[in-house]
Amino acid sequence: MVDLPKRELGRTGIQATMLGYGAMELRGAPRGRDVTEAQAETILHAVLDAGINYIDTSIDYGLSEERIGRYISKRRSEYYLASKCGCLVGAPTTPRGQRSPHVFTHDNIIAGIEQSLRRMQTDYLDVVQFHASPSKEALEENGALKALQELKEAGKVRFIGMSATLPHLRDHVAMGVFDVFQIPYSAVEREHEAVISAASKAGAGIVIRGGAAKGAPSADKQGGTQWQRWQQVYLDDLLADMTAMEFILRFTFSHPDMDTNIVGTINPAHLQNNLNALLQGPLPADVYAEAKRRLDAAGLTPSA
Repeated sequence: MVDLPKRELGRTGIQATMLGYGAMELRGAPRGRDVTEAQAETILHAVLDAGINYIDTSIDYGLSEERIGRYISKRRSEYYLASKCGCLVGAPTTPRGQRSPHVFTHDNIIAGIEQSLRRMQTDYLDVVQFHASPSKEALEENGALKALQELKEAGKVRFIGMSATLPHLRDHVAMGVFDVFQIPYSAVEREHEAVISAASKAGAGIVIRGGAAKGAPSADKQGGTQWQRWQQVYLDDLLADMTAMEFILRFTFSHPDMDTNIVGTINPAHLQNNLNALLQGPLPADVYAEAKRRLDAAGLTPSA
């Protein structure tokens, strides 16, 4: 097993591998593709066998939490486990393409974390993030933040996080209570590039999601907005011997304030490709600078 590069996750002291595993794809049908139990077991063990030590999931990722508990709870000492809260406990499965309901009340937060602990067969979660970037007012008015702080005091949650986006992200940073922020970012989704640095400067750990631009287009999957943006910018001459996916990943790894980049897959070959990109390191400084110049020129510029 290769010793993967790590970064300290803000003030938490967690030494997270720069490539983490996003377990959303383990959710299965109907919201995602069908995933067999054998596939779930294989990829989870492959993740740990490769040395990845940061796994991110959520209450509303279908079977994801249960599969983590079923297949790797006996290896709990090998990984940091992050999940989310605010997802409505007991809600029916939301149809594909629709957002799952979120309720930021004291009781729903407590019920959600207790459910996650049972599902993943663990006594504690390393990080729990509020899902869906609620406002400061939503967190405070019905006791949601207080609930998570109580669970931290009880030892069931080690660190409090926020799965954050603008416009509320700036308020979240100013609150000073969040140890970790999970933020969308890639070469073709740079809206949060500057605020990532601001959150890091404030002492928080930075977990990147979407750092692989949600996967490259393929014969059975059309590229989304991220890859439509990719087509706007001519970067092919910067790729050298890289694939577009490797370039995107290494661009994400190049952000100096990124701590871990969670990427999901159920395909061991894709996992290995992601690992190979990580081990190649960030983009060369001149390539990174030129890529950002062209992205800026195409209007793919970070928000102020």
